[in-house]
Amino acid sequence: MAPKVGGVSQPAPEGPGRRLPATARETSAERPWPVRTLSMKIADYVDRMSPLWVEGQIVQLNRRPGMGTAFLTLRDTDVDMSLSVAVPVPALDAMGPVDQGARVVVHAKPTFWTRRGTLQLEARQLRHVGVGELLARLEHLKQLLRSEGLFDADRKRALPFLPRRVGLVVGRATAAERDVVTNARRRWPAVSFEVRQVAVQGTDTVPQVSAALAELDTHPEVDVIVVARGGGSFEDLLPFSNEALVRAVADCRTPVVSAIGHESDTPLLDFVADLRASTPTHAASRIVPDRADELAGLATVTRRGRTALGRRVAAERERLAALLSRPVMTDRGAVVAAYRAEVTGARDRGRDGLRARLERERDRVGHLARHLRAVSPQHTLERGYAVVRHAAGGIVRDVAEVEPEELLRVTVARGDFAVHPVTGR
Repeated sequence: MAPKVGGVSQPAPEGPGRRLPATARETSAERPWPVRTLSMKIADYVDRMSPLWVEGQIVQLNRRPGMGTAFLTLRDTDVDMSLSVAVPVPALDAMGPVDQGARVVVHAKPTFWTRRGTLQLEARQLRHVGVGELLARLEHLKQLLRSEGLFDADRKRALPFLPRRVGLVVGRATAAERDVVTNARRRWPAVSFEVRQVAVQGTDTVPQVSAALAELDTHPEVDVIVVARGGGSFEDLLPFSNEALVRAVADCRTPVVSAIGHESDTPLLDFVADLRASTPTHAASRIVPDRADELAGLATVTRRGRTALGRRVAAERERLAALLSRPVMTDRGAVVAAYRAEVTGARDRGRDGLRARLERERDRVGHLARHLRAVSPQHTLERGYAVVRHAAGGIVRDVAEVEPEELLRVTVARGDFAVHPVTGR
């Protein structure tokens, strides 16, 4: 029966009657590996790895007097990952002076310490990464980013004339921050800054600057971001050529100004930024206008506008005087009188024409009325004629149509009456 610790059943210890799973896939809750077994399995797997060359940046070096082994922490130059490295002191001395922050390549064999459960590199040889090799890598990365269009001029955005707030990414308590803030406020006293103090040298530069850029890019009032540093050596400026940082700047929606302040060595950040400033002071002169220059320009524009307006008013006054001096303007009612006579004549002609037309139409209507009266049956009856009809209403046209003793109706000009044929003959 499995022993219990604290009321919980524990796996039975390994012994002749209990066989451990051979592989990790065969383990289960009922048949787990002990920690020592997993540790030995990992150590065995790591031990089969071949020695390799690895590159990184030294962020910590621990060398004690009298000891034959020194320990250092090797960190990735792009992401926050590190490994512990044990290096023989003679191999460390063979590479010459070495300081924290140096970039090195190490020939090492990975080892796994089973008691502590840690992975470590046992270094056999160390070399400094040469400047020539770094320049070749930077040139290759530069060509790669250029082929992707990250350096194209058409993707660079114009800086706002007067930003609501300026985002500033600088080192902690540096002269670069004072240069940007002081000179910008000298030019435009009301300028407001959103400052993010980060590491601008060493292994923390890339993650901290990238995080500050991302934060300022989402700030609702920041209209331009300045990344400033007061120059430095080639190795000190390497983080500003880091691919991750360059792509972070390219992804910003807010215009970015690069003010690294180094003329001889141009980091890749200068190529992807929307504007490159040679120094932090130069950056201050580009992000805000000069108040004195703007006031002088406004005064010049006001003066020119006042002069132009005065000339325009004077020219219009002279033109009006010239128009008033013309003969036609001496008698200002003459033009109106001519048009009034023309309108009166047109009115009289229209009235006479309408009157003549009415007379002609009245004569024509009278003629038609007389003609209609002459051909009407009533006019014939008035001349003494009569219309004889049968009782059914038919007109009598022949005496043969009349029956003896038939009652007929006779219509004259003013009325009608009945007549009997017998009495009427």
